[in-house]
Amino acid sequence: MASSGIQSSQLAQARALESLVRDVARDVILPRFMKAVRQHKSDGSSLTEADLFTQKALIARLPEIRDAPIIGEEMSPAQHRERWRNGAEGIWCIDPIDGTTNFANGIPLFAVSVAWMVNGETQFGVVYNPVTDEAFYASQGQGAWLNGTRLPLRKPAKQLAGAVAGVDFKRLPPGLAAALVTHKPVYSQRNFGSSALEWCFVAAGRLDVYLHGGQALWDYAAGRLILAEAGGTSSLLDGNAVVAEPRKKHAVVLGANPSLHSQWLDWLQAHNGD
Repeated sequence: MASSGIQSSQLAQARALESLVRDVARDVILPRFMKAVRQHKSDGSSLTEADLFTQKALIARLPEIRDAPIIGEEMSPAQHRERWRNGAEGIWCIDPIDGTTNFANGIPLFAVSVAWMVNGETQFGVVYNPVTDEAFYASQGQGAWLNGTRLPLRKPAKQLAGAVAGVDFKRLPPGLAAALVTHKPVYSQRNFGSSALEWCFVAAGRLDVYLHGGQALWDYAAGRLILAEAGGTSSLLDGNAVVAEPRKKHAVVLGANPSLHSQWLDWLQAHNGD
């Protein structure tokens, strides 16, 4: 009974988080859409003032749900280390705008991603695209949802050959990228430019499988739980579990169900290094 009560409380907090994220997106992000100027960080990734203002707004508002350390993409490595160390019993992990290049170029595929994590495990999280008004959210043991509709939305492909794959080629080992082009094992391939949304697209059944060569904690903190609660499976490219670590990037492999994940992972491992 105690566990059920905790889960119900976390689902209520997930819904409260969804409402909070919608507010921040409406007030901070959408007024800057199509107006923000793209800059470049030291690692070559994109940044706009909207990323910084959104992070500031989330830091101000998240204590309304739980007052705890907050780790976000637009923070320094020293802040990441300190806050992760101090947040073992509970920490917010945020990506203010995942898909900043899309946002800056007026492409309506970007999202706010927020996850509540305890001991490296996400307890509940939200990924919200303010342009399409799609809020994906999940609470551990309570399922995954899109605007109140339980995920997945459709049944995935039965075999890898019929699958639609999400693939980010630019971060893959050259040999594996070439093999995916010359020996394509799937029906079709897409890349939407927002890691957080792509995890949710697999959870929803919009994508059957997914591969990304280098994701950080804030890219997958919420999406990993949303996928798992929708019945999907994820791993690293070596087959090990995706482990929550700040500042370290991982190659991730996703499947809308365990069978697709296994078929996809087997093919990728067989062709990695060709």
